[in-house]
Amino acid sequence: MHWIALQWSLDADSPDAPTLPTPEALGWWALHYTPHVAWQDEALMLEVSACERLWGGRLQLMRQLVASNPVPDVRMLGAQGATSLIALARLRLFERNEERPKDVPAGLPLDTLSAAHAHLDLLARLGCRTWGEVAALPRGGLTRRFGAGLREALDVAWGLRPESHSWLTLPDVFEQKLELPALAETAPELMWSANRLLTALQIWLRARQRGARALELQWTLDLKRFNGVNLPPHQQVTVRTAEPTQDMAHLRRLLSEKLALTTLAAPASWLRLRTLETDPWAGASTSFLPEDNRKGDKLHEMVERLSVRLGAQQVVVPAAQADHRPERKQAWRPALQKEKTPDKTRKEAKAAASQPDAIYPPWLLPEPLLLEMDGERPCYRGPLNKLIGPQRVEAGWWGGKEEGGQPAMRDYYVAESPGAGLVWIFRERPSARFSAGVVRWYLQGFYA
Repeated sequence: MHWIALQWSLDADSPDAPTLPTPEALGWWALHYTPHVAWQDEALMLEVSACERLWGGRLQLMRQLVASNPVPDVRMLGAQGATSLIALARLRLFERNEERPKDVPAGLPLDTLSAAHAHLDLLARLGCRTWGEVAALPRGGLTRRFGAGLREALDVAWGLRPESHSWLTLPDVFEQKLELPALAETAPELMWSANRLLTALQIWLRARQRGARALELQWTLDLKRFNGVNLPPHQQVTVRTAEPTQDMAHLRRLLSEKLALTTLAAPASWLRLRTLETDPWAGASTSFLPEDNRKGDKLHEMVERLSVRLGAQQVVVPAAQADHRPERKQAWRPALQKEKTPDKTRKEAKAAASQPDAIYPPWLLPEPLLLEMDGERPCYRGPLNKLIGPQRVEAGWWGGKEEGGQPAMRDYYVAESPGAGLVWIFRERPSARFSAGVVRWYLQGFYA
């Protein structure tokens, strides 16, 4: 057996000291190196006897652990030993800048053994200051006077008794809860503690090789009633991304934008972050050419951030539609909204959009403009002279106003206007409105 004890040393007097991830998240990070990870007192314990050869030996494994420190701004202390108690005792000596004794474990100071902390004064009066001096006492008398826990801990330290630990496991879904250091009265105040949860989320995503698609940040309200109104127990915001991501900076910006637009119904005391959707993570795709690896935000990240800041309905993208009417071949939908079009209809729409008619003008009007008539000739800045046509379109008969609007039965022409140049017009066939003898002409678009 071989154990490694790890501890992160924070400067408590520094106001700018970084925050550590949750203990569970640190354990998830250690699971990358060995399946046997457990918390013991203040240290994270790794049993590596079965996997140290995989990492090139004990020295190389310690270098790997230090190089991949999940909190680079915080110093990580490490010590090794044949048992977890020896590794933990050596870690405590290292933290106090004391040299380890030559005889281990017999020469270790007694205050480095957790099981002896409650009896240090009495053992000192008996002349026992090291593990070996206590182990030399009669077993029966030691157990009767100090309890079985101290004798069992010494047996474990000398390898006479097997160790028992509750090993950490990696959950299938990320969900972490955190108590706020002080009541938060505004939503942006939650971001300081949310950063700690996001760090834990990044460790979980890397361990699971997943990318986040949707997150929920929930906070617990400290009041049940406010101004005579019953309050819900929780409030929450949801963040969604167009592509799976492990970029915490992007998720942090999205959460900040969401919280900036949120009003707390009451002060918050607890914070919880959980994943709603995750996808397998394929890793980032880069290029060997420096000019292809552009710095800055990606397009979909900018769209997501603007959608959160301005509102989903304010950032829209075009969506092709399977319709032969020019004004209905394209619609606008929120950029973060998923398409609900059936696969067959989506393919037809994309095919129609990718193969436009050669006579389609580059500029279409939002709505067809009814033209004035000069006898039987339509007019737009003068009488129009038809050049190409007709091109017949019959569409919209399959649905009502909710689905496709009014049915369209039209004959399209390319015409020339004395004042506007080439225009695109159509004649509404009388049978379209069941009014024989009435012919209406409309302007649909312009040519450059």
